Amino acid sequence: MWYFAWILGTAFACSFAILYALWFELSAYRTNNHHSG
Repeated sequence: MWYFAWILGTAFACSFAILYALWFELSAYRTNNHHSG
């Protein structure tokens, strides 16, 4: 059942990439708008 591990690995990689992109945008948004209050 190599395809099961491949699907799990791909889903985990995609979810990790999405979470990392969201965290990066949120951190950039906070740092850019921190001076405006």
